Amino acid sequence: MSTTDFIAAIELGSSKIVGIVGKKNGDGSIQILARAREESSSFIRKGVIFNLDKTAQSLTSIINKLESSLNSSIGKVYVGISGQSLHTVKNSVTRDLKDETVISQELIDAICDENLGTRLDDMDILDVAPQEYKVGNTLLPEAVGVPAHHIEGNFMNIVARTALRKNLERCFDLAKIEIAEIFISPIVTAQAILTESEMRSGCALVDFGAATTTISVYKGNILRFLSVLPLGGNSITLDIASLHMEEREAEKLKLKYGNAIFDQESEAQGPETVQSEDSHTKVEFYILNDIIEARAEEIVANVCNQIELSGYADKLLSGIVTTGGGANLKNIDELLRKKSKIDKVRVALAPHFNVSSSAYADLKDGTQNTLFGLIASGTENCYLPKVEEPADPSKGLFADDADLIAQEAAAREEKERRDKEEKEQKEAERIRKKEEKKNRPNWFKSTFDKLSNEIFSDEDMK
Repeated sequence: MSTTDFIAAIELGSSKIVGIVGKKNGDGSIQILARAREESSSFIRKGVIFNLDKTAQSLTSIINKLESSLNSSIGKVYVGISGQSLHTVKNSVTRDLKDETVISQELIDAICDENLGTRLDDMDILDVAPQEYKVGNTLLPEAVGVPAHHIEGNFMNIVARTALRKNLERCFDLAKIEIAEIFISPIVTAQAILTESEMRSGCALVDFGAATTTISVYKGNILRFLSVLPLGGNSITLDIASLHMEEREAEKLKLKYGNAIFDQESEAQGPETVQSEDSHTKVEFYILNDIIEARAEEIVANVCNQIELSGYADKLLSGIVTTGGGANLKNIDELLRKKSKIDKVRVALAPHFNVSSSAYADLKDGTQNTLFGLIASGTENCYLPKVEEPADPSKGLFADDADLIAQEAAAREEKERRDKEEKEQKEAERIRKKEEKKNRPNWFKSTFDKLSNEIFSDEDMK
């Protein structure tokens, strides 16, 4: 039985493109109906698309897989956008009022429009995180109706390179897939997994992706800072692969034996050497974790630096929340506590959801939280109804009569036979006339011969 009420979402990551279809239940949970994925490391780097054709082919493949699982057609999808160039930029717009004036909605709209018109070199404003309005010495989330001589609008613009969104849209156009809406991936991820208390009291959400790590800082239910680092779980994998092995083998070793804080003495009971199931390359256990620990410390140090740059490091009462595949690395939370001097660190698992198959049980590890956020943010049904073909009036009321159908078929065959014979006769007549014309004497030659015979007859020559 086909499903006719669902929301479809696609996330384009540096290691894979994942499509998911879900349905929001009345209790706020999400029921997963279908999922599909395609490897993307050969055409997406650091979250940026650089091969449009391959990306479009993968998108088409994902939609086909999802539709096959659903037994329904997908009309549009919600898409998340991220990438290395994504970050926030502060901007202020001020207005001096001649007399004490009650601030109107028209004035607020004008201030917002001026902010959106801010020119940035090779950058586009993708979204604006609402901030406060400064009226006098007071910061207000809403300023309409307040009398003032001066107002200052503070904005947090989420910007990215122009090509980021342009290439994304071009890929979906090539794949002939309609985009319902493009959401900022870090924002919908935060909305899906952060609690209201965490966003209000202040926290830093750290999303450890494959090729990038995203840091989002919230305070007072407002996004205060967003930055994307060009470092991720793949950085660790590539370091391990330098020990003369394939990347897929290195990834398996990282997941099975990796430790962000390795204590050689406490791990003395562990194996001396390790190897992946499909590899003959053995690696000393302490060397493997020395490599993992060194890269993990680099990533965490950069994360802590970004939190400091946000200006809210000492205001995060709810601490740090981690998500993404890299958040499953052993002791990564402890390393964050050690380097950031922030005691509260929790790993965010997936939000409440149900699955229609045990095949989706791995979604509980929190690696698909952005997709949950996209589904939760979607509001339109993505089902594409089938278009019924109009009835053929020539068939009449007896379209299903077997005898009539047979008679119609015989009549069509007879007509085709007559048409063929007529065509063959016309072709034969054309060839005959062509031959006659070919053998017919030339008019000029025949006329010349006739005149010559009359002028130079045998009688006149005597």
